[in-house]
Amino acid sequence: MKQLITISTKKNLIEIKIDESLEQKEILDRLKRKLSELSKLYKEDKTPILVVGKVLKNDEMEEIEKLIKSKIDVKVDFDSPTILGLHGIKRVFHKDIAISQTKFHRGSLRSGQKILFEGSLVVLGDVNGGAEIIAGENIVVLGILRGLAHAGAKGNKDAIISAASIESPQIRIANIVKQMDKENNERKNYAYIDDENKLIVE
Repeated sequence: MKQLITISTKKNLIEIKIDESLEQKEILDRLKRKLSELSKLYKEDKTPILVVGKVLKNDEMEEIEKLIKSKIDVKVDFDSPTILGLHGIKRVFHKDIAISQTKFHRGSLRSGQKILFEGSLVVLGDVNGGAEIIAGENIVVLGILRGLAHAGAKGNKDAIISAASIESPQIRIANIVKQMDKENNERKNYAYIDDENKLIVE
């Protein structure tokens, strides 16, 4: 049977690997059981813990860190990015996001406005030039997208961008950036990363 949470000792740290398939409640339940074993390894030593595997949301990381620290007084790090955007991506991955936590923004975004959200973002209006929308998962704009859009901003290459019309000078999915061709007047409303790792807009 596949181990969904594994603990291994590396040089100078203890690594806890979480399987991508686990939901947060299962992670916490399984970790509680594993931590009693792990706490026996800790005597005087304060070997730091690194949590790897599943890319976690910030609040999930906080819950896991709190649980570990309730049993063992130790430094806990994660290989999941804590900030959204190109500079925050530590690694890319594929995760089905047909079902994701979604935030709805009613109205258009003006130049200078910015929305960041770890799940999917739906804008019920236009995103004007100079505005930014950055989402950990999908982006859907019911109006015209003229501002910067970055979907999959924690590294998920399965994220998509969809709009009534994509007219941005640049769009981003995971760690891939695409400059849009101004000469082509054909209407585009859907962007994704294909099997060849290219950002396609159609």
